[in-house]
Amino acid sequence: MGFRSRLPALLGIRHPIVQAGMSWASSSPALALAVAQAGGLGTIAAGPMRPPELVAAIRALRAGTDAPFAVNVPLYNKRSAEFLDIAAAERVPILIGSQGGPRGHVERFHALGAKWLHVVAAPEHAAKAEAAGVDALIVVGAEAGGHPPPHEVSIMVLLRAVLRAVTIPVIAAGGIADGVGICAAFALGAEGAQLGTRFLMTREATVHDAYKQAVLAAGIADTTLVGRGGLPVRQLRNAFAAEVEAAERGGMAKEALAALVASRTLKDAALDGDVARGKVEAGQSAGLIDDILPAAEVFARLVAEAEAARRRLCA
Repeated sequence: MGFRSRLPALLGIRHPIVQAGMSWASSSPALALAVAQAGGLGTIAAGPMRPPELVAAIRALRAGTDAPFAVNVPLYNKRSAEFLDIAAAERVPILIGSQGGPRGHVERFHALGAKWLHVVAAPEHAAKAEAAGVDALIVVGAEAGGHPPPHEVSIMVLLRAVLRAVTIPVIAAGGIADGVGICAAFALGAEGAQLGTRFLMTREATVHDAYKQAVLAAGIADTTLVGRGGLPVRQLRNAFAAEVEAAERGGMAKEALAALVASRTLKDAALDGDVARGKVEAGQSAGLIDDILPAAEVFARLVAEAEAARRRLCA
């Protein structure tokens, strides 16, 4: 692609496209390997993995390609210290930190020659992460699946605000499902784009087929935020989401509501296929996706679409 970006040189990738770390969907080597081989940044999601599984996934990915890859570690996770130790021991080239502060971790991985990308959702957090020494930022807007920012600000506004606060490269995330969206992110000032739901809808993503079919059938208005007032989750509207929304409208006590939100999990949907009662996490961009393809084919399409959009705008 003909976009100007510091990321290919910084990370050793051909194209500034990042596959989001998605619990269960990329908690294995298959999807990250396919994206890395295609020239992007493939990411293993450590969150739900057991430590031996993470070691095996890193080694399998490294055996399949010489290309760089990332491991996403949610820093609030009770196993995060162990995940970071594994990443250090295995000399993972790129760490993506999320849901916690990077200070205290970055220097350790820089000493090993690794890069640290950090996920943020506010200008003030972006500035703090830059001050802590991170190499680049991933800025997540409210459109994103999983855990978008509680303030519900769209990537179009949030990205511009973050770019006013920092000088390091910024990767846009949320609501991007095609090359035109990638081009739009660059037009706003980003130097890369992260896609989650689009890569969720690939053959290599390791979630239940019922999950993929539910996302495939969704329109752009078929997601909702569950758990407002806490750490909200963007998921498809289903029976569980309707129950939570009814409880919110009915004035359920905060503690009881939190217990209800926590009573169902992503695992219920992603691993067991319960798409009625599980948390079917997906972004608003689900409504822009109408196929399930090999990740390499998706990636090639993204590159071609983004370059076509860039040339059209330049013309």
